[in-house]
Amino acid sequence: MISRVFGMARDIVLARIFGAGLGFDVFIVAFRIPNFLRRLFAEGGFSQAFVPVLSEYRETKTKEEVQALIDHTSATLGLILFVISIIGVFAAPILIRFFAPGFIDEGNKFELASDMLRITFPYILFISLTAFAGGILNTYRHFSVPAFTPVFLNLSLIACAIWLAPHFPEDKQVIALAWGVFIAGIVQLGFQIPFLIKLRLLPYPRFNRDKEGVSRILKLMVPTLFAASITQINLLVDTLIASFLQTGSISWLYYSDRMVELPLGVFGVALATVILPNLSAEHAKGDSNAYGKILTWALGLVFLISLPAAFGLALLSAPILTTLFQYAEFTTNDVLMSSKSLIAYSVGLPGFILIKVLSSAFFSRQDTRTPVKIAVVAMVSNIVLNLLLVTYLGHAGLALATSISAYINAGLLFIWLRKTDISLSLIPVMKILMKSFLAIIAMSIVLIYAVPEIGLWYEWGASHRILSLMTWISVGAMVYFLTLWLSGIRLRHITSPS
Repeated sequence: MISRVFGMARDIVLARIFGAGLGFDVFIVAFRIPNFLRRLFAEGGFSQAFVPVLSEYRETKTKEEVQALIDHTSATLGLILFVISIIGVFAAPILIRFFAPGFIDEGNKFELASDMLRITFPYILFISLTAFAGGILNTYRHFSVPAFTPVFLNLSLIACAIWLAPHFPEDKQVIALAWGVFIAGIVQLGFQIPFLIKLRLLPYPRFNRDKEGVSRILKLMVPTLFAASITQINLLVDTLIASFLQTGSISWLYYSDRMVELPLGVFGVALATVILPNLSAEHAKGDSNAYGKILTWALGLVFLISLPAAFGLALLSAPILTTLFQYAEFTTNDVLMSSKSLIAYSVGLPGFILIKVLSSAFFSRQDTRTPVKIAVVAMVSNIVLNLLLVTYLGHAGLALATSISAYINAGLLFIWLRKTDISLSLIPVMKILMKSFLAIIAMSIVLIYAVPEIGLWYEWGASHRILSLMTWISVGAMVYFLTLWLSGIRLRHITSPS
């Protein structure tokens, strides 16, 4: 939550200073490319492969053997990432041509993107080593340090936007954000080093210390890299297509996506995290009834929370964006265009959360292949839908394609899951779904007819906007939950799978 709050503060500052124009479009591209590799190496394949092996070593090997694994892994990972970083810095123009071909014919965009990518690309080296250090700390039950580390990226970008940007020429002030990313990588890695020293597990990069352990990590990385790459490929395809659209399209998609990420990151991730160990335990016991009850409860909870969140984001899209971002460089047109993609993304919010819950059901059964196969189908569907919808809806078509493909993914996961031996009852879920829709209708009527028109929001000051937005969010929530209560839904239905 702390990281999400600072992330929101970062986006508010960046919107105020840079708006949603050429410069911010370029920054998003220059950051998304190394961020793509970060998701693969840091949060994706590497972490999921390294932590289980290190955990096993901790339980079965000596301290010297654990240190040998850490030393050899750090040397291997560091060398690979150093080479990739060097190549990325020199090949920046080629990468921009590949990932954002729409910039090629716009000289200023292409040159600026290439310059910024040279600065941001080494981030992959620092942040992957940060993830490596975080994996060690998590294995030894020091969770708070890796969890807090991402806050430094937000703080670095805010600081560089406010204090460093004014030192650049006016048409190149956005380069300060690229330096913010570079600095953040160093700070995030440096923040974790003292805690590794305290554990006496600071890596000393040396080869030939533990070939067997490193080989196992590399083998485990391959399928997890592939699985992690699917979502990131979708994002890169969206960016590639958006680079051909009018200036600002990439920024509008970014700001609207950030609004959807808030409920998804807080509720969706939390729910998936909670049910995974419980599902795994019931599967190990062979209790399919208890397993089915937990999954049924989770599905009902998804609809109870995600549907009103989706409708609320859609109905209040313009007021939300106006309140948070519409100051200085972020114009009323940026609000209008971002609200279109926010509505399209909101459509898919229940689907995004369903994917996390249903995927946990497969992971709890130690089935990682099925979700990957289904994700490939969803990825291809997303690309096809992108090409079809962008012609008619522009940047909002890309967001809508993402939402539709999320339901394709969730639907296939559910169909596949129904073919297993899980005792999954849909009657309670359907009852909750019907009552939730009844409550949503009541909430929507109030918001549609009572919320002031957007023109008034443009005229209000920040404090008036914030107070009004909080009031209408509270009113909507009260109407929704009151209607649920009148329909028979009680707190025990939400808090307990039994």
